[in-house]
Amino acid sequence: DVFGDSIGLTDERWFHIVKEHPEVNHYKERIAEVLALPDYIKKSSRDEEVLLYYKFYADIFNGKYMLVVTKKGLRSFILTCYITDTIKKGVTLWERK
Repeated sequence: DVFGDSIGLTDERWFHIVKEHPEVNHYKERIAEVLALPDYIKKSSRDEEVLLYYKFYADIFNGKYMLVVTKKGLRSFILTCYITDTIKKGVTLWERK
């Protein structure tokens, strides 16, 4: 990710993501880009170990953010991923300048 941390994506998580959010199935290759070159990183208001990485793409549904939600720890991993037009309120940890 942008902080130099390795973040895993298990097959189990990917199957969960495409089951719950089938629209991201075509964008799996962009997950690494969202983590490495995000527009915003927000801290979860519910879990301090959860970070939300947002990156805007003009070619996804006429302009939407791809959101990758990660759990940071000894072994950081992706919890979920989906397309959104809203950035959640809360603490911004990082913003592209």
